[in-house]
Amino acid sequence: MKFLAITLIVHAPDPVTGVRKSTHERFREVIDNALLAEELGFDGFGVGERHERPFISSSPPVVLSHLAALTRRIRLFTAVTTLSLLDPVRAYEDYATLDHLSNGRLELIIGKGNGAAQRELYHVTPEDQWERNAESYELFRRIWRDDKVTASPVFRGALKDAEVWPRPYQHPVRVWHGSATSRESVDLAARYGDPLFSANVTNPIEPYAELVRHYRERWEHYGHDPALATVGAGSAGFYAARTSQEALAAYRPVFEGQLAFQKRLGLEPVFPTLEDFVARSSALVGSPQQIIEKVYRYHERFGHSVLHLQADASGLTTAQHRASLELFQAEVAPTLRRDLPDPPWTWGPVAPADDNAAGEGPAPTDPSATGTHDTAAPVPAPR
Repeated sequence: MKFLAITLIVHAPDPVTGVRKSTHERFREVIDNALLAEELGFDGFGVGERHERPFISSSPPVVLSHLAALTRRIRLFTAVTTLSLLDPVRAYEDYATLDHLSNGRLELIIGKGNGAAQRELYHVTPEDQWERNAESYELFRRIWRDDKVTASPVFRGALKDAEVWPRPYQHPVRVWHGSATSRESVDLAARYGDPLFSANVTNPIEPYAELVRHYRERWEHYGHDPALATVGAGSAGFYAARTSQEALAAYRPVFEGQLAFQKRLGLEPVFPTLEDFVARSSALVGSPQQIIEKVYRYHERFGHSVLHLQADASGLTTAQHRASLELFQAEVAPTLRRDLPDPPWTWGPVAPADDNAAGEGPAPTDPSATGTHDTAAPVPAPR
């Protein structure tokens, strides 16, 4: 199993102290957390994309490019790239550039994104958001693979023998499809033989497990090898301590602060108490052995090979946050790495290009090594 630390770059008051850091301080915190994740041995670091309050993650290519210059080993993820809002040509240019700057450490998790405010900002409607997401992904995918593209999309201008530069470092970049409840995203992932990342952080396990089951069904429907279907999964919160009593005592102020914030926003909490949150959500709060056992239980339902933890302290002190992540890497991760499978591909750059061959098209790839398993011809997206 592989492990990611992910931030959506929420810019809100600390749930315990009520103090909100400046925008500059918040970005510095993201940088520090990425460096900590690499230092402690995490396999990836992810940055979300949102275009509305209270997030300041509107420009993940810029943030990840900065992190690429400061890190050397850790893979860099988007979580998620909101292709339903973006021009796929411009998105390709940004991420192909980042792909080179990071020496092929880029992976994308794409999705339509959430939130009415960002839809309105980009003039996307609830009725067309799924078609936009599918169309943008299909065009993005073609540009990444083909030197010249001719296409007549609905939601942007036509392309005729278009060349888009720079050509990428990886051939192709690995793309995950992030989904919380959407069968549309799941079907798109299965159709193209792409991995799925379940955003299982809001509700109990059942709806997410049903979505993963549907993904595996659709994967086989499109003719892909069942052994290559790949799933990642999140966690709603994280804090590890030597004993469950210590973990609950330290995390309780964090949970209560988050609960109060939800209520101020007029949201009805799904988990009204900390005990309910720890028992029924995907949160990993407890002793190392409790966390291991919970990941096992989720793995029985998801079969996932990648797990994400929150990169942010989110109400914990800096010392608590670091100690918790250190304990995870020392006593939780080794057991999960030993007992649970990795994704069915090499955790590294996908078929990097020969930079001396200017203008050369995409290099041939071994599908089993890339995580892009096109064993069946692409099927046109539903309209």
